[in-house]
Amino acid sequence: MKRRNFVKKTGLGGLSAIVFSDIVYRNLMPKDYVPLAFQDPNPFKMFNKDPEMVLLNDKPWNMEARAHLLNDEITPNKYMFIRNNGIIPENIDVSTWTLKIDGESVKQEKTYTLGELKSKFPNYTYQLTLECGGNGRSEFNPPAKGNQWTIGAVSCAAWTGVRLRDVLEDVGIKPDAVYIGYHGADIHLSRNPNKESISRGAPMSKALQNETLLAFAMNGEDIPLAHGYPLRLVAGGWPASVSGKWINRISVRNKIHDGEKMGGSSYRVPCETVAPGETVADENMCIIESMPVKSLITSPKSGAIITMDTAFHISGHAWAGEFEVQKMECSIDFGTSWHTCNLKPPVNRLAWQHFDRLIKFPKKGYYEVWARATDSEGNKQPMVLPGWNPKGYLNNACHRIAVKVV
Repeated sequence: MKRRNFVKKTGLGGLSAIVFSDIVYRNLMPKDYVPLAFQDPNPFKMFNKDPEMVLLNDKPWNMEARAHLLNDEITPNKYMFIRNNGIIPENIDVSTWTLKIDGESVKQEKTYTLGELKSKFPNYTYQLTLECGGNGRSEFNPPAKGNQWTIGAVSCAAWTGVRLRDVLEDVGIKPDAVYIGYHGADIHLSRNPNKESISRGAPMSKALQNETLLAFAMNGEDIPLAHGYPLRLVAGGWPASVSGKWINRISVRNKIHDGEKMGGSSYRVPCETVAPGETVADENMCIIESMPVKSLITSPKSGAIITMDTAFHISGHAWAGEFEVQKMECSIDFGTSWHTCNLKPPVNRLAWQHFDRLIKFPKKGYYEVWARATDSEGNKQPMVLPGWNPKGYLNNACHRIAVKVV
């Protein structure tokens, strides 16, 4: 992320060394011109991502995984989706980073350094499922505006930090507290210092859950810059937009937070079912909270070709927002019949669960394996696209992979 500064500080001779050849006509280059080789950064190297990840946008950076890349029980950084709204902050100085707690409903404003947060409060580690509210948007018709996520904007890493509830209790919260709102150091795409790229939040009931963390580590290491280093909010089971990155302030509100991307159609869906393409008034939109039950076949990769005598083993993950997945099934006859899969309990609340099953095919030919999860409230994944909404949120239709038996 220091590429621009590096280019500015590097002489043309240094640039020649980097591109492994002499820059012909370098004496004729316009002043302050940056060679094309340095104008298009490689996001896979820049963010330490696997080359099979899919880049959806670079202004801001948005990237998703393919289903088969998400086979790990704990998602490593190289396969974790990136969803940004603004420009990633640069030149972060951890020694001076602070978190301020303010708002109408605090008994006192208080500021903590990173060191104080880590030492003053107990540290906890949880595996927490984060999924973009728009995961699956590409399937909606009429098309919905926004990044055209397919199935890869989901992850379950091990997050380490302090409980937000412990910090809020230390500050002191008034009885009229309704919501928290976060504020981060990312920069609006317009570079207007007076505009926030995103400032969302959650009701106090979610803010005070044991698993809602102010996290400073991911998978046992410092959080990667693209994922919120050095401090981020992690609120598993809700749209990942609630889990703000690069957090430097949290406001405790006496009303629903009214920050950027809290109104209009942002992370909101019609309170009642509407016809595809229908215009919905703001007052008839409801804020997304717990994400719906969903599952993903991560092994094998779609398009597998096997022989009749091959044991066909599928595996994957299932999750259900605030709830637990109670049952996992698969079908090879387009949902006509369903077969129960082995399903593990979650490692902790709000972690995804792992499933697997051996499948036998009756004869040679083309098949689709469909996966369907049922949560502890009895909610099942729909076999086809669920209700349309203006921004293409909450697509939890059954995941499918193609298989050819020869």
